[in-house]
Amino acid sequence: MEMEKLDINRSCWFRAAVLSAKDGILSITSLAIGVAAASITREPVLLASVAGLTAGALSMAAGEYVFVSSQSDIETADLKKENEEINKMPEEKLNKLTRIFIQKGINTELAKEVVAELSSPTTYDTETRDELETDEIKQVNPLMSAFAAAMSFMVGGLLPLLVVILAPIKEMVLCQYTCSILFLILSGVLAAKASGSNIFIAALRLSIWSTFVMGISALVGYVLGN
Repeated sequence: MEMEKLDINRSCWFRAAVLSAKDGILSITSLAIGVAAASITREPVLLASVAGLTAGALSMAAGEYVFVSSQSDIETADLKKENEEINKMPEEKLNKLTRIFIQKGINTELAKEVVAELSSPTTYDTETRDELETDEIKQVNPLMSAFAAAMSFMVGGLLPLLVVILAPIKEMVLCQYTCSILFLILSGVLAAKASGSNIFIAALRLSIWSTFVMGISALVGYVLGN
């Protein structure tokens, strides 16, 4: 059971990292394509890409930190509420805990014995973990989560940034699109394998929406630049 929880936790972290990396790829590529469509020199594209990479990574970190912290606050509030209910209605809560154990497959007599043993201050921790389905292994450090999101975004964003540096300016839009689609399909395949979903559908869906986003970016850049 503990190994299964660890595997689930790793899988969640992996999917989150891949998602952030895909955000980095698509965001910086779209930004570079939009500026490249409106510019005839490399410098504006490079400047916009670096600025976008920095702002995007910081934004991802801030968003992830706020999200994880909010989740932690919600769990803390739920635990506090459960504790208050236990203090106000101990008998009712113990009966509720007994039913929870029975639903998990423990026979009635054994469930009652377990609850009797747990009729102490530790009842709070055990009951709330089972009822709210929370556990220490599921707790995520907000700072670590924010750092991971920022790093994943930067890793993804560095790929189109390299294209900005290396690709001919006249072929920038085409090179950005081609490389980013390949990068995105690869990340989509990895995410699909991690989640057990259909690889072909995931890659196709990602390709269609990415093409749409980059196409709109190129159109906006072309219209505003001319």
